[in-house]
Amino acid sequence: MEPAVLGGKLASSLVAPLVKKLFVTGGPGAGLVDRPVRLARLVSFRGEQRHLGEAEVRKLAGRLVGASLDSPGEPPFPRDEAEAVTVALTTRLLALGDLDMDDVQAVRLGHQELAKQLQHRTPSATGGLSADACYFLDSVTEWACLHILEFFTRRSTFVARTLVEQARWHAELIAKVDELIARTPRPDARDMAFERRYLSYVAERHNHLTIYGIDLRDSPDRWPLEVAYLSLEATTTEDRASLPGEHADPERTVRLPAETALTAHDRVMLRGDAGSGKTTLVQWLTVTAARAGDRIPYVLPLRTLARAGTPPAPAAFLTAVGCPLTPPEGWAERVLTAGRGLVLVDGLDEIPAAERRHTRDWLLTLIRSYPGNRWLLTSRPTAVRPDWLAAEGFRELALTPMRQDDVSTFVRRWHTAADAPEYEARLLDALRTKRDLARLATNPLMCGLICALHRERRGYLPTGRKELYDAALTMLLARRDRERGMEAVELGEEAQLELLQRLAYALVLSGRTEMDLATAEGIVDRALPSIASAAGQGDATAVLGALVLRSGLLRRPGEGTLEFVHRTFQDYLGARYAVEEGHLDVLAGHAGDTQWEDVIRMAVAHARPGERAVLLRRLLAEESPRLTLLALACLEHATALDPTVRAEVEARARALIPPGSKEEAKALAEAGPLVLELLPGPDGLTDTQAHGVTVTASLLAAREPGAALAVLRRFRGHGALDVRRQLVGTWERFEAREYAMEVLDHLDRTDLFLSCATDEQRATLADMRPWSHLDLRGSGSASGIIGRVREPDAVASLHVVDDPDLTDLGVLAAFGSLRRLQLVSCRSARGLGDLSALPLRELAISDMADLSGLCELDSLRFLSLTQELEGSRLTDALPLAAPFEFLFLGLTAIDSTGLRGLSHWGTVKYLSLGPALSLDAEDWAEIARLPLLTALYLNASLFPDGLGPMPVLPGVIDLSLAALEGHEDVSAVPGLLPDVRNVVLQTAPGARFDTAPFAALFPDADITLDER
Repeated sequence: MEPAVLGGKLASSLVAPLVKKLFVTGGPGAGLVDRPVRLARLVSFRGEQRHLGEAEVRKLAGRLVGASLDSPGEPPFPRDEAEAVTVALTTRLLALGDLDMDDVQAVRLGHQELAKQLQHRTPSATGGLSADACYFLDSVTEWACLHILEFFTRRSTFVARTLVEQARWHAELIAKVDELIARTPRPDARDMAFERRYLSYVAERHNHLTIYGIDLRDSPDRWPLEVAYLSLEATTTEDRASLPGEHADPERTVRLPAETALTAHDRVMLRGDAGSGKTTLVQWLTVTAARAGDRIPYVLPLRTLARAGTPPAPAAFLTAVGCPLTPPEGWAERVLTAGRGLVLVDGLDEIPAAERRHTRDWLLTLIRSYPGNRWLLTSRPTAVRPDWLAAEGFRELALTPMRQDDVSTFVRRWHTAADAPEYEARLLDALRTKRDLARLATNPLMCGLICALHRERRGYLPTGRKELYDAALTMLLARRDRERGMEAVELGEEAQLELLQRLAYALVLSGRTEMDLATAEGIVDRALPSIASAAGQGDATAVLGALVLRSGLLRRPGEGTLEFVHRTFQDYLGARYAVEEGHLDVLAGHAGDTQWEDVIRMAVAHARPGERAVLLRRLLAEESPRLTLLALACLEHATALDPTVRAEVEARARALIPPGSKEEAKALAEAGPLVLELLPGPDGLTDTQAHGVTVTASLLAAREPGAALAVLRRFRGHGALDVRRQLVGTWERFEAREYAMEVLDHLDRTDLFLSCATDEQRATLADMRPWSHLDLRGSGSASGIIGRVREPDAVASLHVVDDPDLTDLGVLAAFGSLRRLQLVSCRSARGLGDLSALPLRELAISDMADLSGLCELDSLRFLSLTQELEGSRLTDALPLAAPFEFLFLGLTAIDSTGLRGLSHWGTVKYLSLGPALSLDAEDWAEIARLPLLTALYLNASLFPDGLGPMPVLPGVIDLSLAALEGHEDVSAVPGLLPDVRNVVLQTAPGARFDTAPFAALFPDADITLDER
């Protein structure tokens, strides 16, 4: 009984006086002489001058219990427990004297918590009571506590003491505020007015992104930061204490959102490769702080400050970066002195190496002069050593490459900002299917370049990707620094390319992606005499250092090693050098190595027409499907090519793509992920070819899930049932929710079952449009689907396979419109009778716990059984009122019943008799008495002897013979079934035979072969 309900039974006029008797009446005043005044001193049944004893308290409790039982309505507990409940309530009330709190604390605690305190102190009070009595006891305790607290608040000493405590609390608060004001001088009105203008200015100025180095027609180079900002991930290492018995692991890598870099640490050094998003993060932190108003951001790009010579003092921060606003005198120093600043120093790598020590000294002077502020310094990874600022408490963070989800998000936001939604889906597909593009798009800079180039070409990337790489290299090697105002470039673009391609080719030849720094310096040293523009730039060590720092293409993953930031740049530049040096034989000799695929494709892009023809003919000469497909992939890079060579490549590839059968699809998939880029469709494909393409993509999903998904996604609107079944059947090879949203939720559901085998798959049903046909597989599949289906009444067909956890079939009653149910290997399932309220038309059962309740399913028209029925006749086990039209009885189904009673269901049109059956004359007589029988399905196990005394069955038009090996003697059947017009020959698995002998036996029938 809830306290509110109990309150309706026990009027306040009764409870209040009883509660009042429990406490002594205090005199006027605040009660400060002997505070705190504990409840133990307030109760009237303790101390030397007690007004109540235990007997009196028990009497009060008895009056409460008796009034509750005598009130109108159903009693809250059995009357014979009245005495026990009275004793328990007495124990609870007496516990008031044991509470170590005063009345003010009790009021703050609240009546519910006070009741819990009493319950906790009297755990034995409820011993032996019924559940109703316990519930009443807890409720009346809570109701009594509510009146107790009301009594406290009306006592004069409580009111007075509360006022005194409030006065003391206000005095303490005022003192603390005064101390805070003294420690933090309040800015004057001029500072506050200026800060409002300044914060609005910096929020507006930095609320956009800029892509440098792009001059493509109609492509935006600026868009709102708040629309396009992408949260990137940063990593750092932290000390970690080993647990007892654990292997020593002093450091661990920690991943966190980059924008939270300054949340836990006030000083951060953020490193990242060219275009990784360092400056964008600075802008985001600036805009966020300006809008929040809790910090005053100062954005100090070092490339700008370097032009002024001397780094600025705080008073010159705004002037140094071109801010047109003039602050009140001393404003910046007041902000930093109060610890309210957010100082963002961007681009340590963008100033000459000789000036970096001076910059460090300037920064440390500011930090030591103005403690309490937040500081962020950004740099490329190799500009300064890892511990450059570690002694000053700077935490090192490194931006990580974008993940596939990040790339997709960036592309969507870019197209939203550019108001170009029509190009978005096509680019996302290209990024998934074209592996070199996916490897290139790992940071915001390169993603932005790809988006811009794709839009500039009206939704098409270049026919050959050479143009994309050329644009990217030009941007990274020259234009980006020039447009960012960095005029002093040590090496020109061509000089950098010459050195980079030599380094790349050395890596390609070695089959590696990184090399020793000493090896790299040796390559540069040998190249310098032939590069005139490098004269005067220093020795090989200096030149390589400048190349690593400024090119944006190289990085040092560890001490003494060097690698390209993207493997695709290594392959592209290595191929460029191989063609320049005329190493076509080297390229062709490595064509069988999948690691050289992209190198060969890029070599075709760099080669002259004659060289292309030679290289492609070498690929075709190998007579290998994979190399034929590689040659086909190279055509997109061959701007000019001998037409006969192009025609030969295309003719050879047409025999492979698109696949014309499932077997051809499997063979095509063996060529590897390269195939995914070449798969066509769905336009122009036959249903068979479309099915073959989806099979190929499905088989490659494990190796290239992103590219395979992009191919399959194109077929989600296809109408062919085989194609749709293939799309459903490959779900398990992808991340469940992504595939469901990208493919499954768009399919035509007609005649299509959705198969769910994992909990992740079942969970996605709540996010998809309703499915009318569901196939559930594995443990917990049936119970796991309940509550996850968005519209249970939309489910018309349900298959449950191999679910040992399904015990009570009554749970399936949630699907109120269920018409078809199949239960296979659900060995614990019981309770078919619980499904009688459903409009079931079809039921198939195999290997279930028991069939009790089957006779209650009167709506069935289709029934399939393979386990033994109980009773001596079919009428003992099957629903008598069911209007059966189709019956399948196989294995041990009729071991006890035979077919006796079958003729009761004169509505049967289709009868299927499975393997392991033996029919006698009585069984055949029952079959002969079916007036509407037109179709008969017989298993090969009945031949030649199993037919027994089969009578002539006129009226049977359709005959199916299952599990045939081809040698069965069925010569007696035509005479017994004179009206047969359609014969289906279903083979045993793997069996193949000539249908001519069967056609001779049934000259007037159409023969169909169903090979398994």
